[in-house]
Amino acid sequence: MQRTAKAVWDGDLKTGSGHLTTGSNVLSSTKYTFASRFEDGRETNPEELVAAAHAGCFTMAVTAELSRQGITPKQLTTSATVTLERVDNKPTIVGIALSLRAEVPGADKAVVAAAADGAKAGCVISRLVTVPVTLTTEIVV
Repeated sequence: MQRTAKAVWDGDLKTGSGHLTTGSNVLSSTKYTFASRFEDGRETNPEELVAAAHAGCFTMAVTAELSRQGITPKQLTTSATVTLERVDNKPTIVGIALSLRAEVPGADKAVVAAAADGAKAGCVISRLVTVPVTLTTEIVV
């Protein structure tokens, strides 16, 4: 299985702009700029897309872990925060923090927490990144 995306950039780094298009066209010529990456611009940026990918992947992985145990959550909500800092004077992702709110009526909190920990280690995006990935959970049973 392969998934695709394309980036196009016009102009110089600081005043130019680019757009991103995914193979599914969910993103279609979605604008990104220097300001949206490194300042407070309103367009998207690659780090935001990494956060979205990690949140989505992790949430599905928690669902899969729970399903293997016959547990169906009412709702799982994950926020992902990608931290970008300068390392050796180069912008570098230095960490990703996941925050899960799991509504799982009738479930054992320890079982849900173990599923979340397993998903953090095992989801595709977690395995892709080599920076520390942290997890906090709020489990509502």
